[in-house]
Amino acid sequence: KAVDRLRRDRAYAARLAVLRADAEREETVAPAPDIAGAAELPDDRLQLFFTCAHPALAAEDRTAITLRCLAGLTTPEVARAFLVPTATMAQRIVRAKKKIREARIPFRVPGPDELPERLPGVLQVVYSVFTEGYAASSGPRLQRLDLAGEAIRLARILRRLLPADRETAGLLALLLLVHARRDARTGPEGEPVLLEEQDRGRWDRAMIEEGRDLVVRALTGGPAGPYGVQAAIAALHDEAADVESTDWVQIVALYDVLLTLTPSPVVAVNRAVAVAMRDGPGAGLALLDALAEEPRLRAYPPYAVARGDLLTRLGRAEEAAAAYRSALESAGTEPERAALRRKLGE
Repeated sequence: KAVDRLRRDRAYAARLAVLRADAEREETVAPAPDIAGAAELPDDRLQLFFTCAHPALAAEDRTAITLRCLAGLTTPEVARAFLVPTATMAQRIVRAKKKIREARIPFRVPGPDELPERLPGVLQVVYSVFTEGYAASSGPRLQRLDLAGEAIRLARILRRLLPADRETAGLLALLLLVHARRDARTGPEGEPVLLEEQDRGRWDRAMIEEGRDLVVRALTGGPAGPYGVQAAIAALHDEAADVESTDWVQIVALYDVLLTLTPSPVVAVNRAVAVAMRDGPGAGLALLDALAEEPRLRAYPPYAVARGDLLTRLGRAEEAAAAYRSALESAGTEPERAALRRKLGE
């Protein structure tokens, strides 16, 4: 493991060197890097993440360029995180690099006084890395446990560095509460297992307990942040004995809060599914259908799968099949495609 980490550290350093070379390509003298603040960031990857979280770049641009150039995600994987086409994301990354070069944005580890301003961007990067590990966008496996584990490791370091920051606690809580289900999320052949069908005895109870304690910290002492709210939702799922006894009323209420904090089509889809569990499939389907013109959901398989599942529950088999076929067109992993083919009877 030590050798592997050394190789990763060298790879990260090489990636930052490439970015720095891009930024300074037209300069005759490159400024010496300022390592002030490095003592506050004991992990090389986090140093680089904070370095790229420069406020001169738009928030989405700095997250995208960090994920692509430092976190090791491919352009299609980064595009999926933002629900945009790959070509759009490629152009965004090129524009961000151009701005770095033209504005001569310095690549240096920020000082301690700069860390709070850059923290939200770093949390977003760690969250996006975990998301790709939790639900891979392509390849032969549904989960990439190496990425998920690395995200949790980084979140733990951030939590130790910033013990009073509630959103840092919320992020770590969310990752732990979701990752606790990892062993139950796939079947013997790697196929996806839905939440309602998972063997909850295989969930990691120690990880759940740690996550629950962190949720309390994340929600105490002030208004809740997006990661704290998502962690609270995950905790309600993990505490329930089964889907039927899950507190769907509270989950819908939390999604309402989350929509006010971070309005997004993905949150709206998740809320619609929760409403279907609370009020019935017809109510959830109406909410999903209201999102039909949202362009960011056109290539988002969970949206079409959710519609297909609710249509199936309503006995509308032909419409359900059409929804599953739509999901099949954009599904990225082979386990997802195989599961959809089974739903279609193929």
